[in-house]
Amino acid sequence: MKNDWNKSQYGFETRAIHAGQEPDPTTGAIMTPVYLTSTFVQESPGRHKGWEYARSQNPTRSAYEACLANLESGKHGFGFASGCAAETTALHLLKAGDHVIASDDMYGGTFRLMDKVIKHNGIEFSYVDLTDVENFRKAIKPNTKMVWIETPTNPTMKLVDIRKAAAIAKEKGILSIVDNTFMSPYFQRPLELGADIVLHSTTKYVGGHSDVVGGALIVNDDDLAARIYFLQKSMGAICAPFDAYLSMRSLKTLALRMRQHDINGRKVAEYLEKHPKVARVAYPGLPSHPQHALAKEQAHGFGGMMTIYLKGGIDEARRLLENVRIFALAESLGGVESLIEHPAIMTHASIPPEARKALGIDDTMVRLSVGVENVEDLIRDLENALSKV
Repeated sequence: MKNDWNKSQYGFETRAIHAGQEPDPTTGAIMTPVYLTSTFVQESPGRHKGWEYARSQNPTRSAYEACLANLESGKHGFGFASGCAAETTALHLLKAGDHVIASDDMYGGTFRLMDKVIKHNGIEFSYVDLTDVENFRKAIKPNTKMVWIETPTNPTMKLVDIRKAAAIAKEKGILSIVDNTFMSPYFQRPLELGADIVLHSTTKYVGGHSDVVGGALIVNDDDLAARIYFLQKSMGAICAPFDAYLSMRSLKTLALRMRQHDINGRKVAEYLEKHPKVARVAYPGLPSHPQHALAKEQAHGFGGMMTIYLKGGIDEARRLLENVRIFALAESLGGVESLIEHPAIMTHASIPPEARKALGIDDTMVRLSVGVENVEDLIRDLENALSKV
């Protein structure tokens, strides 16, 4: 699939609609068809039209992968069945005896995968506060082969300087991977800052409608792409054609959605920061965030994710969570609808209690994914729920 929608010639919104996609040559259909086929006829053994078996490649998936790669300023994109499938594949770039330095604050499912699954393959993990990149340098060992960066982190919204961390990784011959799920390629493009691999749980902002589960890896290096393709084909956790279609459809409105998430996120954060029952708001778009300057430097917006700390304890958090109406009490994030959840009980329960405490994931913490509804309605919803706290 051609991916010649050059960034220097076309804007993000245009590329989101057209990159990797051409009208169907047979019918002229403007939307890429969903190719529901497991295999493809060959003219002669080994001679085919670029497609042989759907685990290896599928025209719908290829169009989606090319579009997402283009938006991330990458050459090669790979669609997976889930974010965890993408993570598992990336970690299989390593071998027994290798060492990974990972963000100490990360999505609970990522920690569970590393600490309860991949670790048993003989891979060593160190969980480090990467907000100071010198901590990364100090943690490097002779067998360190990868640095795993989440920025902003989930759920405490800490930032990592991608440019500096990637420079250290390159200097030491270490692969750098950045989970860009919270920002999406509209607001942050880690490959442009020197990272080797970009990771997404496309379930979130890329999909954007809470109706599809998926993951993705994007790279520029041809040799690295060949290794990932081999793993994707061999391990088989591929994005299904209809899921690729849904995600590609969603990419077409990514810019519009992210702009509204950002507008709403800023207003909700400003409202909550002034509320007498809220002790603190962690949102990179607020000047009170300790890394606000870095957020402005490496991203093009702040998005709709934030974490608040209520005054009180678990009872106050429960009252807030049980009294919202527009905000839905649910795991996940990044959909057009607003969600609210309790990390210690829900998304980060797999992290040991002592580790949660050290990271500040306590009973007063509540995470919000601010959607694209009318922002005044969202603020009234929170005001009503907080009045019950």
